[in-house]
Amino acid sequence: MRKTNQPAVPGTDAAALLQRHALAGHELLGVAGFGPAGGLDSVNSAGPTGGVHLPGLRSLVEESWQRSVQFRANPDNPEAPLALDGEELEEYRRQHPLATIMPVIHKLLVLPSHDSGLLVAVGDEVGRLLWVEGDSVMQRRAEGMMFVAGADWSEASVGTSAPGTALALGRSIQISGAEHYKRSVHPWSCTAVPFHDPDSGALLGVVDITGTESAVAPHTLSLVEATVAAAQAQLRVERLQLAAARQAAPARRRTPSSAAKAGSAVEGSLYRNSLQLLGRDQALLSIEGRTVALSARHSEILALLSVHPKGLSAEELCTLLYPGDGSSMTLRPEMVRLRKVLQQLSPDAVPASRPYRLPMDLMPDSSQVLNCLQRGAHRIALEIYRGAVLPRSEAPGIIDLRDRVSSLLREAVLTDGSADALLKYAELPEAKDDVGVRTAALRLLPLRSPKRAAVVADLERLENELSA
Repeated sequence: MRKTNQPAVPGTDAAALLQRHALAGHELLGVAGFGPAGGLDSVNSAGPTGGVHLPGLRSLVEESWQRSVQFRANPDNPEAPLALDGEELEEYRRQHPLATIMPVIHKLLVLPSHDSGLLVAVGDEVGRLLWVEGDSVMQRRAEGMMFVAGADWSEASVGTSAPGTALALGRSIQISGAEHYKRSVHPWSCTAVPFHDPDSGALLGVVDITGTESAVAPHTLSLVEATVAAAQAQLRVERLQLAAARQAAPARRRTPSSAAKAGSAVEGSLYRNSLQLLGRDQALLSIEGRTVALSARHSEILALLSVHPKGLSAEELCTLLYPGDGSSMTLRPEMVRLRKVLQQLSPDAVPASRPYRLPMDLMPDSSQVLNCLQRGAHRIALEIYRGAVLPRSEAPGIIDLRDRVSSLLREAVLTDGSADALLKYAELPEAKDDVGVRTAALRLLPLRSPKRAAVVADLERLENELSA
């Protein structure tokens, strides 16, 4: 049977047939050991499907179910877990870059959804819902499956759903009824579109419409994609306006307090402060839209502080920074120089001392890769991964971070990756002599694939080099 990755038009015979196939697939899940009825522990080395094919499912849905099985998601658990609540949720939403474009989402999606049987949800890049608004009756119904602000709807938590699967694949998706992995979600259908930073391309979150069959109508996908495009354009406009206002402002020394007043919550939410460490010896630090290249040593210091948000004592930082015996006397002048660099970039970014700690959230790209791997989005992780963390650094803490990111990415690609993902990984400098990755790719490539010849040639080269 030929498979399509396009959902059938609601109300048609094709849509009804897809639902019957999905319900039959759920029966096979239990029989084959993909759910509590069969016992998740019975998934064996034959692969995530245990060698069992689920006929009639769209291939992207079947692949998502396979990932859900590997995550040990429980299809019979009716509720999604709550990840954020109360003041923690409010503060996180206020600081998130998507907060500034919510007026656009509200105007184009939320207002028309009232009394329409639809809900509009906006989530962050790891699948946590931050806003859920729309039809009041549907909101009350959705509470039964914990489709609420603060709930975790990543694939790792709830299995296949439009928000989580769109984030896992990095593209727009529609999930209808029984295609959801969690059985409590079968009465619902949803359309989701990832939200990418309009400047950097980084994944910031996801916009979702959830409801009845109309939520997966073809025009719904077009509407959500157009709304996301409008919101991205608005975010870019606000950033340009902010940059123009800064240039027009009279040049005067800004103290941390004055900077805080000038940089309102909206201004601070226009950007995701970031640190680019992958594939480069000197990190790029971006704060509130301003970017600076750091020295090798300052790159190491900020990398270590960014992955230790609670801070490090001088002794701890020295141990992670200097091979052998490090001295706080050597560290102190480096911190003085780093503070001067950060003071010019943003006074709010200057590290505190005792312990050394960053005063603002700073997202290193290495952490983005780890976050993607944690939720099973190895394709997105592979796109973000430009190479090893500060590849020439000999700082013990950086070596540990570098090895951890590299090894987890390799393991994920070998375990879950397609042939294309394996070949993309093989292009990385660290994988140029990786026999295991090329062997796995060769095993997955179709016999008539033109890509096989290059893989075989690589394996022969490596065999000759090893035997020389």
